[in-house]
Amino acid sequence: MRPVIGITTYVEPVDRGDWPGLRSAVLPQAYVDQVQSAGGIALLIPPRADADLPLAEAVLARVDGLIIAGGADVEPSRYAARPHPLVQDARPDRDAIELALATATSASGLPVLGICRGMQVMAVAAGGSLIQHLPDVVGHTGHSIAPGTYADHRVATVDGTRLRALLGPEVNVPSYHHQAVADHPGYAAAAWAADGTLEAMEDPDAPFRVAVQWHPEMDSDRRLFEALVAAASTGRN
Repeated sequence: MRPVIGITTYVEPVDRGDWPGLRSAVLPQAYVDQVQSAGGIALLIPPRADADLPLAEAVLARVDGLIIAGGADVEPSRYAARPHPLVQDARPDRDAIELALATATSASGLPVLGICRGMQVMAVAAGGSLIQHLPDVVGHTGHSIAPGTYADHRVATVDGTRLRALLGPEVNVPSYHHQAVADHPGYAAAAWAADGTLEAMEDPDAPFRVAVQWHPEMDSDRRLFEALVAAASTGRN
């Protein structure tokens, strides 16, 4: 049986023929392609502002693994911070369901891969916090070089981590983010950029609970998706 991998989605206005600006639950096809190429079945999970822990648990009962996808900034109030002037508009529907999903999976053992925003969601759900505008800290825009353009840089994985075993000591990654994780209770740092930005984290007590700050769905390297699908194939612990 191919494992079912749930992937969180956005709600955005989409122009479709005679219907301009139609509110639509959407996701870049690259996520779906990666899951399918790794042997899984992709199931899209739309956001909803009224999501809570019981709803998240009901969703997770129907999937074998989860990807918390990239996207807009987490609302700073979710981690008790005042917004930076460059923080993007809040997406309460995504925040609600993704924070609930992240919390529920921490107890269930369901395999999880957090991608970019997804890594930040997982940190915030665990009681962590974010750097709201990374250039203020690192002094450059190398993690997001231009609108609609992925940066390309190397990250170093941490010795002894699952990520090191999977990807090796260093890997080149596509990157597009202006925020980063500051604190990540319960997670171990798994990769760093040369400027000191945390690029990945993982739960050392979970079979597969990994988050990366980069965008592996835009890469030809499928190892993270293959590892997620393999973990989902073994069932929950």
